[in-house]
Amino acid sequence: MGRSEDSRRLLWSLLFLTLLPCVLSIYCDEDDCYDLLGVTQASTTSDIKKAYYKLSLKLHPDKNPDPEAKKQFIKVANAYEILSDEAKREQYDYAIAHPEEVFYNTARYYQTYYGPQADLRAVLVGLLIILSGFQYLNQWTHYSQMVDMVKQTPAYKNKLKALELERNGSLSSKKKGFKPKTRGVDVEELSKELELQIQGAEKPTVWRLLGIRFILLPYTIGKLAIWQGRWIWRYWIQKLPYTWEDAAYLTKYYLPFPPEAWATLSEDGRDDLIRKRLWIRSNLDEFVAERKKESRESRRRRN
Repeated sequence: MGRSEDSRRLLWSLLFLTLLPCVLSIYCDEDDCYDLLGVTQASTTSDIKKAYYKLSLKLHPDKNPDPEAKKQFIKVANAYEILSDEAKREQYDYAIAHPEEVFYNTARYYQTYYGPQADLRAVLVGLLIILSGFQYLNQWTHYSQMVDMVKQTPAYKNKLKALELERNGSLSSKKKGFKPKTRGVDVEELSKELELQIQGAEKPTVWRLLGIRFILLPYTIGKLAIWQGRWIWRYWIQKLPYTWEDAAYLTKYYLPFPPEAWATLSEDGRDDLIRKRLWIRSNLDEFVAERKKESRESRRRRN
């Protein structure tokens, strides 16, 4: 029994001596980082710093032109980088105490030296800025495409002519391919002014970007909580009738159309839908049935 125990101890000792150089070599090659600086594991950070400065004055290439001194200085500088950093020194000490954990120690080393060093908050901010930039460009592209499509419609051209008449007081030339001119008012300027009246083609703004919304998230959540509390108090507890603005919100929410459709409706069209009280299930079903009936009749007339 005693011989078996001694054999195991001898085996672990041999394994320790075999693995220790392999583990430590990733830090200071074949040398011991503490020995390179002339300190011990019990030395304080201040002792390590003093030892490094003393050796650097002796081995620095500006002080010592000997090529061997330069090589030694590189080793000393690398040892100081490891031992002066608390996290790296802790990993190095752990590797000395647990040489059998070769893969674990190696993984920790490469994670520390070659893993991402940037602050997570900085990475998040950078990512939000990049995403916001792409989002802004995408919104501008979408806006430009919509404006170009609208400019080709007869309705837009008629509005442009009407605005030109209003400003100019005379008909523009009807010759094909002739670019109309106004007295004192450029058609291009009129076109830019008219673009602002295009529904559903709003220009991108920074307030809609992902990064800005993330920054304003606490404010948005607080505002939403206040709005929700007001809604519960007014309409669930006090049972008050809906205000016109809240009725419009409910109508937009229950309207069986894309959200963008609400923006294209005229004020009279919105008022008509609000009066239908579509948030009531029976009214919504009746409205949907009417629209389906109108759609079938429209297709029948076209056929």
